Amino acid sequence: MKLIGNYTSPFARKISVIMLEKGITFEFVNESPWHEESPVPQYNPLGKVPALVVNDDQTWFDSAIIAEYLDSLDIAPALIPRDTLQSLRVRQIEVLADGVCDAALVIVRHQMLPPAQQSTNELLRQREKIRRGLDALEHEAAKSEWLNGTHITLADIATACAIGYLNFRHVAPNWCVGRPTLVKLVEKMFQRESFARTVPPTA
Repeated sequence: MKLIGNYTSPFARKISVIMLEKGITFEFVNESPWHEESPVPQYNPLGKVPALVVNDDQTWFDSAIIAEYLDSLDIAPALIPRDTLQSLRVRQIEVLADGVCDAALVIVRHQMLPPAQQSTNELLRQREKIRRGLDALEHEAAKSEWLNGTHITLADIATACAIGYLNFRHVAPNWCVGRPTLVKLVEKMFQRESFARTVPPTA
């Protein structure tokens, strides 16, 4: 398998972590989706990473879809419950974590604009999304049911990747204040080999 992604993308990292946890051999192809000559649209018409090339006839894109595909291969560990309702609960937490990433990405891209084109209101709006999303994740982690439970799930991986991205981009430096359970969860996740091997480069 070939994973088209970017070393700094939290969504590509999520898929890399899943494949490493499952012991799936893959080639990581580092591509930026932002420049005009990017080959990413060849794999995803929307021009976004990640995309997973299984073979010449099969390519999956969008991290949530790729995660579900990988778990359907029945390679341990199972990260999404087979029960439909339980699966939805895990996937909803994934959506929360991915939404935090989306808001952080908007902030990062917005801050690259010339100062005259930046909107304080837009930045505040995205930061509020991150705050609410993290509060909801703290609540879920404290329940230790679908997130921060006995066994690792897709919710754990998505949450740790989201917070890893916040740390990497310094978007929400005080995110840990008032969220002790989330702090312990991500500290535990960051100790796993799959996370240690997917730390984004600092330069």
